[in-house]
Amino acid sequence: MSKTRPARLLALAQLSNSVGDGAYYTTSALYFTRMIGLAPARVGLGLTLGWAVGSLAGVPLGRLADRRGTRGTAVLLALATGLAVASFTLVRGFVPFVLVACGYAAAQSGLAAARQALLAGLVPAGERTGLLARLQATLNAGLAVGAGLGGLALHAGTREAYLGVFVVDAVSFLLCASLLARLPRVAPGAVRARGSGLGVLRDRPYALVALLNTVLLLRMPLLSLVLPLWITERTGAPAWLVSALFVLNTAVVTAFQVRAARGVTGLASATRAVRRAGWVMGAACAVFALSAGASPWVAAGVLVLGSLLQVVAEMGQSAGSWQLSFDLAPADRVGEYQGLFGTGVTVARTLGPLVLTWLLVEWGTPGWLLLGGAMVAASYAMGPAARRAAAGRTTGPSVMSVPAS
Repeated sequence: MSKTRPARLLALAQLSNSVGDGAYYTTSALYFTRMIGLAPARVGLGLTLGWAVGSLAGVPLGRLADRRGTRGTAVLLALATGLAVASFTLVRGFVPFVLVACGYAAAQSGLAAARQALLAGLVPAGERTGLLARLQATLNAGLAVGAGLGGLALHAGTREAYLGVFVVDAVSFLLCASLLARLPRVAPGAVRARGSGLGVLRDRPYALVALLNTVLLLRMPLLSLVLPLWITERTGAPAWLVSALFVLNTAVVTAFQVRAARGVTGLASATRAVRRAGWVMGAACAVFALSAGASPWVAAGVLVLGSLLQVVAEMGQSAGSWQLSFDLAPADRVGEYQGLFGTGVTVARTLGPLVLTWLLVEWGTPGWLLLGGAMVAASYAMGPAARRAAAGRTTGPSVMSVPAS
């Protein structure tokens, strides 16, 4: 198999399920409320419970991938995700909805960890961040296409159109599984037994790096939830700007994520990228705060500037965190460690909307400044935390005694 084929197959797998996810994310909330008849508060509670379960499932499913083989585990979890999506079409009440949401979130979290471990087994260490940047660009392109398909379903407004979206998403995961199955097999690592069932949680330096990354990931709900509320309730900017900012973010990541990650090749460059991203995100928060009380078109211009700063910070933080998550993980336990690192995404999805809505929409300018300060502080703390984790990786018996390949 040529050197480029694994990268191509990983990109195609990413594209397939991101198209389905884009359609799902666009339409699912309205399907659950309008077609199933669940109250919006119950939908929110069910999804929160689901992602809470997903955040707990990433580590054990990542450990399973390390022990049983990353390719086979990733394929099974892709199939499980597709089955969960299809099961949403059979849901008629709140309890079944919660159960399916938990299965969906757990499969998604485990799949993310297994795919990262699979990538680590197939791609040399120096090429992983660059490939992840290309996969992120592919993800954004797929989400944009999927959002367009979801928009067509929303325009139609029929049960059949909504169900078609779920079928597309389920089939996209079947296609993802078939593509992952065509990758070379990665032999399970010789995972040594530990004295505690806590596994990666015993590696406190790495856990601290993952925690700091979770703080930085609180930017995730800004574009999908907080900025729409901020724009409509705290500024005079036109409401259509919400979709324009989403398109802007997607287009910039698709076009420039690879370039943003090009200089991130090791621990030092990764921590520098995270530190720069923290400052840029802090500036973005200050700019967003300035949009309150301005005239409509001034507010719109300020919000566009803030969104540009945010996406620059997003690309830098993503590249740096990818490098750190691989460089600081033991070679025989990449899936388990990626499972912990990936919980930052699920925690941001679960707690971020609640925390940021209260902090920013309710508090206003002081909340934006507090969030910006937290981003800067977390980005500066990442350097010492990563260096401590790297030192323990080479000298500490509880972290790793097998050199990374």
